[in-house]
Amino acid sequence: MERWMVGKRTVIVGLDGVPYGLIKKLTEDGVMPNTGKITQEGIFRQMTSSIPEISSVAWSSIITGANPGEHGIFGFTELSEGSYRLSFPNFTNLKAKPFWKIQPNKKSAIINVPSTYPAERLNGILIAGFVALDPNKAIYPPSLIEELKKLDYRIDVNAKQAHQSKELFLRNLNNTLEARIATYRHLWDKEDWDYFMLVFTSTDRLSHFLWDAYEEKSHRYHSFFLNYLRRIDEVIGEIDEQAAKRNYDKLVLLSDHGFERLNKMIYVNKYLRDCGFLKLKDIPAKSFNDIENGTVAFALDPGRIYLNIEGKYPRGSVKRSETDKVIEKLVETFKNFTVDAEPVINQIYHKEEIYEGALVDRAPDLVLMPNAGFDLKANIKTDKLWDNSAFTGKHTYDDAFLLVKCLPSSESKGYCNSAIPEKVNVSDIIKII
Repeated sequence: MERWMVGKRTVIVGLDGVPYGLIKKLTEDGVMPNTGKITQEGIFRQMTSSIPEISSVAWSSIITGANPGEHGIFGFTELSEGSYRLSFPNFTNLKAKPFWKIQPNKKSAIINVPSTYPAERLNGILIAGFVALDPNKAIYPPSLIEELKKLDYRIDVNAKQAHQSKELFLRNLNNTLEARIATYRHLWDKEDWDYFMLVFTSTDRLSHFLWDAYEEKSHRYHSFFLNYLRRIDEVIGEIDEQAAKRNYDKLVLLSDHGFERLNKMIYVNKYLRDCGFLKLKDIPAKSFNDIENGTVAFALDPGRIYLNIEGKYPRGSVKRSETDKVIEKLVETFKNFTVDAEPVINQIYHKEEIYEGALVDRAPDLVLMPNAGFDLKANIKTDKLWDNSAFTGKHTYDDAFLLVKCLPSSESKGYCNSAIPEKVNVSDIIKII
C-alpha cells in the first residue's frame, strides 16, 4: 500500500459532518483558535467524501482505505440477498480490514467510530458508534462497560428529542459531548496507545437540526451552534498538547462529509412510480415487500437506484441483457427531474464509474447526487414527491476536511507540507495513519 507519511503513532479526531468551509470560517473568526493554530502548523485540505456521502460508507472507507466495492458498505440500509427485506449492515458486513487489524500488534483505542458495531476483539479497546443497538455488544473489552456507566457514557444523541423539544435536544447534545470528553480523558492514560481515534458524531446531529442557526446570525440558537464548536476546539487544543507530550508522531483531524442548507426532501421512489418504473401492490406501501411484478427499478437512501433484475429479486422484471437500455432510460428520466421548475439532480453515476473491487455486483446500478438544497430519500411509504423536513442541514460530497499536524517527535515532520496532495478523498486517510 502506498504511504504518504511515515511515523509510528497517531492520534485521530473525527468531527462528523463538519465542513471544510465551516472550519475555515470559524478558525478565521477566532471561534476555534486551537484548530486555527493547527492549520498554521500543519496541512489543511478540502476533502471529498464517499459516494453516497453518508457516514456509514465514508467512515468505512476512512478506516480501511477501501472504496465501497471493496469494503461492501454502500449505505445505512440494504436489501437482504434475494429479497425485498430491508436490513442494516454493521461491522460484521465490512469486508476490508480496518487499520487496527492491518497492524494488529499496535495498541489501539477506537472510540465512537460509526458502523463499528458490534465491537470486535482487538489489541486495545473499541467503543462502537452509531448505530449501536445493544450497549453490551458495543464495548470491547466488556470490563469497560461498568467504567463507562460511571462516566454517564452514551452512544449517541437522542435525535427524537429535537422533534419534541428543542431545549431538551440541546441539553442532550451538551450532555453527550461532555460524556464523550470524559471518556476520552479516562482512556487516554490507560495505555501507551499506538493509535488513539476519537469521533464526535454529535456535530452531525447539530448541523442536521441547526444549520439554519449557523447561517442566520439572528437565530435564537446561533450562539449555541458556535459555542458547541468552541467547546470541541478546547478539547482539540488539549489533545494537541497531550499528544506532543506523549510523543505521538501525528495529529489528524478530519470529517467524513460536509454540510449545507436543506430546502426540500425529495422522495425518489415516488418519482419512479410517477414515471412508470416502480409498481406497488398497495399505495401507500407498507414496505419494500410491496414491490410488484413489472417494476423496473427502485431506490434506497440516499439516491441509490437498483434495477429489479430477474433472478436477483423475487419479482425481478429486467433481463440482464436489457440492463444497458434500461439504465439509459433511467438516466434520461432523472436528467429531466424538476421540482418547482428547479432541476433536482446534479450528477448521475454508473456503478462502474465510482466503484471497483470484488463486491461491485452488490452496488447500486446508479447513484444520484442532488443539486444544492435537495436531499434524496427512498421512503417507499409516502405518496408525496417532496416535503419539508425537521432537518435544516444536509450532507455534501465535496466539502469534508483533513488537517494533519506532524508533532515534534515525528519522523514525518519534513513531509508535512508536501506529502499530502491537493486532491484528497476519505479513502486516502489510511495512507497517512
